Amino acid sequence: MKRRAFLKSAGAGAAATGAGLAVAGVAAPAIAQSQPEIQWRLASSFPKSTDILFGASELIARRVAESTDGKFQIRAFPGGELVPGLQVLDAVQNGSVQCGHTCGYYYVGKDPTFAFDTAIPFGPNARQTTAWFQAGGLELMRAFMKNHNVIQFPAGNTGAQMGGWYRKEIKTAADFQGLKIRIAGITGQIMSKMGATPTQIAGADVYPALEKGTIDATEFVGPYDDERLGFHQVAKYYYYPGWWEGGPNVSLYVNLQEWEKLPKSYQSILTAACAEANTYMIARYDSENAKALKRLVAKGTLLRAYPRDLMEQAHKIAFEYYDELAKTNPNFKTVYESWKPFLDETQLWFRVAELPYDSFVASAGTKK
Repeated sequence: MKRRAFLKSAGAGAAATGAGLAVAGVAAPAIAQSQPEIQWRLASSFPKSTDILFGASELIARRVAESTDGKFQIRAFPGGELVPGLQVLDAVQNGSVQCGHTCGYYYVGKDPTFAFDTAIPFGPNARQTTAWFQAGGLELMRAFMKNHNVIQFPAGNTGAQMGGWYRKEIKTAADFQGLKIRIAGITGQIMSKMGATPTQIAGADVYPALEKGTIDATEFVGPYDDERLGFHQVAKYYYYPGWWEGGPNVSLYVNLQEWEKLPKSYQSILTAACAEANTYMIARYDSENAKALKRLVAKGTLLRAYPRDLMEQAHKIAFEYYDELAKTNPNFKTVYESWKPFLDETQLWFRVAELPYDSFVASAGTKK
C-alpha cells in the first residue's frame, strides 16, 4: 500500500511540476528556450562564386540555426570580407572571429603538419581521408591543433582534383623549370625541388594573376569551380591528375575558448552540421564536375595527362621530403607515422578490390 501511495504521490508531483514548467514557459518541448542566444561570425577562405565550397559554410550556419530554433546563429562571410582568405587561421586563433572554413595546407608556413588536415601529394582519396580521420587521424590532428588554440572539424571534401591550367604545354619534367605556378601546401616545396616557382594566391585573386601572366599556371579544384572562375579563358591546357590532392579535406576551425563555452547540445549540433557539410560537398562535386568537364572541352579546353617522367620524379621527391620532415619536425613525425601505414594498408585494399572494379565498370561503359 505504501508503494502504491508513493507512486501515486510521485505521479501527482511530476504532473504538478510539469504544469508549473509549462506555465513558466519551459516545458519539455520548449527546453531550447533555456539555452543562450549566441551569434558567431564565420570567415571563409573561399569566394562566394565557389558556391559549393562557400555553400558548405552556409549549410553549416543554416543547419545550426534550424536545429536550435534560431538561438545559435552563425553568419558566414566569403574570403576577403572579414579577413584575407589565407589568414582565416590567424583570425580564429586570436578570436577576431569565432570560426573559419578553410584548408590546413594554407598554413604550412607555420608548421608543415597542417598539411595533413587537407592533403599532401600522393596521399589518400576522399574515402581514405575520411577513414583515416575515423581511425585516429582526427584525434592526432586535434592534439596538434590545440597548440594553435583551435579545434577542427572535417567539413567538406572536394574529391580528387584536376592538375590545373597551363598557358603552355608540359611535355616532360624539364618543362617545370622556371614555371610560375599557383599552388598550395607542401606541394609548393616539392614543385620547387622540381624547378618550378610556386606561389600561394587566394582563390579570388587567381584569375587576374593568370590573365596578366604573373603566373604561368594554376591549380584550383576541378571542372565545376574552374569553369565558374573562367580559367579556360586565359589558359587552354588542362592537366590531370591532381597528384597532390587525391581527397583534400576542408575544415571548420573553431576558437578553442569559444568552443568550450558552447552548451553541450550546441556542440553536438555544430558537429553534426559539419558532418553533413562533409557529405554535401563531395556529392555536389561528383555530380557537377563531369558535366562541367564536357562543357569545357566543348569550349576548346585541351585535356592533357601529366608526363610519366614528371609523375615519377614528383613521387620520389615527395616521399624523400616527408622522410626529411619527419626527422626534423616532431609534430610532422607523430602524424606521419600514423598516416603512412594507414595509406599503405588502404591502398592494398583498393588495388585488390576497388580499382579492378572501377576499371571494369569504366571499360564496360565505353563499349557500344
